[in-house]
Amino acid sequence: MKYHIDIDDRADERRTVCELYSNLVTRPTGATVRKAIEDALADQAEPNMTVIDFSRVTLLDFSCADEIVGKLLDAYQGAKTRPRTYFLIRGAHGAHLEAIETVLERYDVAVIVQDDTGSMSLIGRLDDGARRVWQLVRERGAVVVQQVEQELGTTMAQCTAALDELSLRRLVVRRADGFVALPHAS
Repeated sequence: MKYHIDIDDRADERRTVCELYSNLVTRPTGATVRKAIEDALADQAEPNMTVIDFSRVTLLDFSCADEIVGKLLDAYQGAKTRPRTYFLIRGAHGAHLEAIETVLERYDVAVIVQDDTGSMSLIGRLDDGARRVWQLVRERGAVVVQQVEQELGTTMAQCTAALDELSLRRLVVRRADGFVALPHAS
């Protein structure tokens, strides 16, 4: 299931968490937006891919990025008790990305960002081996461990560890038949 959360949008087909904030500054504002996102996610079936769309946000400061992105991802990535929610950020650019990347480093988390052309990139903390595996999964759409081992020329143990990490961080979806890239999993 794919779920789209717009920050400051009036589109009827999407869930809007805050119509009043096109400038996301101050920690209390960020906490309010994060709480609205968490409330919206509480009603969603799992697993789900949640797109957080910053397209209509003019300004995102570090404190809001910390509250919205950092704390949200920190709560979900690696948590076995949270619903299986996978996050994708869309519409973030320039200064948004600077603030978001700083926060991701601080929390030791990573997230997939989709640009205006639809291209996906991975930002945040992740070792080079896991990044290479993520790139392969993204390019192929879906993989099995043996395919990663063959194509990257690494050991089965290294491939399994990287895929397990990507799955735990909710950057790929683990299925019975292998691992699937976002957004192909929806």
